[in-house]
Amino acid sequence: MPAKRPSRKQARRDALFVLYQREVTSLPLETLLANVALSEGYQADEFTVRAVHGVVDSQEELDRELAAHAYHWPLARMAPLERNALRLGLYEIVSGETPPEVAIDEAVRLAKRYATDEAGAFVNGILASAWQARAARAAREPDAKG
Repeated sequence: MPAKRPSRKQARRDALFVLYQREVTSLPLETLLANVALSEGYQADEFTVRAVHGVVDSQEELDRELAAHAYHWPLARMAPLERNALRLGLYEIVSGETPPEVAIDEAVRLAKRYATDEAGAFVNGILASAWQARAARAAREPDAKG
């Protein structure tokens, strides 16, 4: 019998939870990824692992870009779940693996489901601003990566 695989929505949720747990616990990343099997009944899939490592590896750059679009709201003041939903959403946009509209919509959905409706609007505003700035930059500099 083949191993159960999560849907992309579940894999994205798993990535968010691992990123959140990484920030609020002292557990190593690989332990947190392995714990997905214990809590969900399936191994962290390729998308989850790739997204988690991608966010962690580029966190400094992601945070710098997010901070530029989070007017009057320092990342340190954001709740960890919202901060990691923003990181994950922006990582998906930057990596090109997910269409920007989908990455934003999914980050908003996660924030609304696991935080508040207000968190969803907050995440939407910041990610939409970051995406628009990237699109404007790409239009001015055709050879530049969005």
